Amino acid sequence: MARLRTAMDSAFWDLDVATPRVLEGSAKAVPGEPFPMDATRASRAIRIQQVSFLGNGFPLGIIPSYFPTSSKDSGSLSFQSLFLKPATSNWWVGFIGQFRPKKLISSIKAEFTNEDTDFPSFKDVAKHVLEKSLYSFGLSTQFSPTPSTYIRWSTESHGEEKRRRHKMMLFHKLTSHDITFEAAWPQLFIDHKGQYWDVPESISLDLLSLVSDSGFRYRLGLHKNSGHPDALNGQIVDAPTSLLPGLCAKAAFSYEKSRDFWRKVQTREDTIEKTDRGLFWRPSYDVRLSEPHSAISGIIGGTCAAWFGDRANSMSAESKEYEGISASTKKRSPLSADLFGSVCYTIQHGNFRKFYGDLTRVDARLDMSSASSFAKRILNGSKSSKMAEDPNSHPRLNLTFQQQVGGPIVFRLDSRFLLDSSSGKHRPHMEDLICSFTYSFRLLQSGKAVFWYSPKRKEGMVELRVYEF
Repeated sequence: MARLRTAMDSAFWDLDVATPRVLEGSAKAVPGEPFPMDATRASRAIRIQQVSFLGNGFPLGIIPSYFPTSSKDSGSLSFQSLFLKPATSNWWVGFIGQFRPKKLISSIKAEFTNEDTDFPSFKDVAKHVLEKSLYSFGLSTQFSPTPSTYIRWSTESHGEEKRRRHKMMLFHKLTSHDITFEAAWPQLFIDHKGQYWDVPESISLDLLSLVSDSGFRYRLGLHKNSGHPDALNGQIVDAPTSLLPGLCAKAAFSYEKSRDFWRKVQTREDTIEKTDRGLFWRPSYDVRLSEPHSAISGIIGGTCAAWFGDRANSMSAESKEYEGISASTKKRSPLSADLFGSVCYTIQHGNFRKFYGDLTRVDARLDMSSASSFAKRILNGSKSSKMAEDPNSHPRLNLTFQQQVGGPIVFRLDSRFLLDSSSGKHRPHMEDLICSFTYSFRLLQSGKAVFWYSPKRKEGMVELRVYEF
């Protein structure tokens, strides 16, 4: 089933979206915006663990990724590798590195084709190899004083950036709740348009209840932003109000239910295959995709938030542009409340056990991220330009198609359509698209390597996802 809980999680500041732009492998989704697509959700496994595992299947343990940079000379292709990972029963540390080959190859090629010199010296070549803009390095460590508690700290440095990135996380698991504390300097965010933002300081404290048998869940959180958000592409655009300086207290609740129209439950006999050489155990490549079914599920919930601190004073002036960010057109309500909801239909054929033609699956999810914005747009019609500009005032349809290519390899296509009749097209139009191939590891029961690419963001990377949709 598609991730319905994204509906509530996207209202807070700790929803991870996969990106190769940082060695951590994820950025935070801007809260209060349309729900991210399922394919964009980052893996729950931290990046160093992913590289450690995936490196066994790549030559020399080098994993590629692709994303554009501010400097065209550096190129978009990069390679990551894990150099060090000592560990004990309750502690580990990892050192990861990233290298961009395009600029190095171009520089060395220019040395050899230079007409002023017959042959470049070792010193000239070494100068290009040691160019710091080619490399990025990250260090991460985790300590678990108790089985239910861990503390994680990480730092990374990118050659083309002047400042380092630091992050600290404390997680504690209670009987029926999770407590999470996160702090980052700076914190990378991404909005629904694919625009990246750096917030100089971001601190969050959250209390999340586990899902009860009835489907009810709630969440409480405190968040503090400090400093002016910086648009990484340098465009003059309005910063999202949820990233502006201030302290926010937020509460949310949700209620979710699912119902099967039909389902073929897998039995142990189904996993036994008879051959001329005897009986063999052949389970599904992914236990989460092992049962053909048709089902519908839904989630509904609400949020309320209170902001403390004067945003006007935190920005240097109401009409001033700070490093390409306009602060004159954004207003943030000190108190707000809203409702949200999603409904999803899933149909799957095949058990994903045979070598070919044993999996076809479609998920269709309709999202309503803000009931109040949608109601205002309906009541005001096309008279209000502000409603037309509010991304939360339109429902969105997410479609996910999965088809087995052969063996453990599956092709997956995720698309998001904006249902907006005011655009003049009078029909849904595509807002985002993610293409990916997955390779499932049968021994992990529900683990897979995901090779995805986003044409909108011009980014792609390889991730390890375990027990995730």
